[in-house]
Amino acid sequence: MSQKYPVIAVTGSSGAGTSTVKTSFEHIFQREKLNVAVVEGDSFHRYDRESMKRAVEESEKGGGRPISHFGPEANEFEKLEALFRSYGQSGSGEVRLYLHNEQEAQPYNQKPGTFTPWKPIQSGTDLLFYEGLHGGAKSDTADVGQHVDLLVGVVPIVNLEWIQKIYRDTAARGYSCEAVTHTILRRMHDYVHYITPQFSRTHVNFQRVPTVDTSNPFIARDIPTLDESMVVIRFRDHKGADFPYLLNMINGSFMSRPNTIVVPGGKMGMAIELILTPLILDLVAKSKK
Repeated sequence: MSQKYPVIAVTGSSGAGTSTVKTSFEHIFQREKLNVAVVEGDSFHRYDRESMKRAVEESEKGGGRPISHFGPEANEFEKLEALFRSYGQSGSGEVRLYLHNEQEAQPYNQKPGTFTPWKPIQSGTDLLFYEGLHGGAKSDTADVGQHVDLLVGVVPIVNLEWIQKIYRDTAARGYSCEAVTHTILRRMHDYVHYITPQFSRTHVNFQRVPTVDTSNPFIARDIPTLDESMVVIRFRDHKGADFPYLLNMINGSFMSRPNTIVVPGGKMGMAIELILTPLILDLVAKSKK
């Protein structure tokens, strides 16, 4: 990990409250006037959209274990680790973008589902901010998380994650429920071995838990809202948290363990800003000494 060029990573998957997390970090960076190098996790996939389809089909031939975007076969873990290491040492590194749709692709005159060329990070940034699936990933050939100064996990309970994926892929992308279920099952090995272990390495973990029935995610009609949820926040080092201050500032919050505070889902953004702002400012202050 670096003190001179801080690396902050948010790791997590769909259904966790991604938009709330992005907005909260944007507020922190804007309020504190920080110049941030932003890195999207999708830009470190190994295959573009069409190549990934072919790679999945090839991996499933003969009953073999299929690859997925959750695992190392479909991602550039080594390049992501190299970026974090390089930035921590010198404030530099190479990044690219994954173009998800026509709107993102049009300025580059490229097809959706493709990558832009690699290019250097602009000089003079205060910190690197990564958001994606693998900020704390570890495989046989890479240990991404060892280079992260502040690793934040944002994760829903698994039934909520499945509801989010099923709803999004059927309503917005036109897939059948059966096709989405197949994708969930195809990714399960990688989910267990490469996604969930990251949340034991995080410095702070935000876990969204619905307060409505999600027992059968495959028949859910809608996604539980933040106001229909609680957020369980776990600190790896409870000595680094001012729990009396947080309990006083966030109405409806309570302690469930010595290192864990629970807050109403609607207060998730506020909790993120209250908890992470001093941690981020401390990293930046140390980097300037």
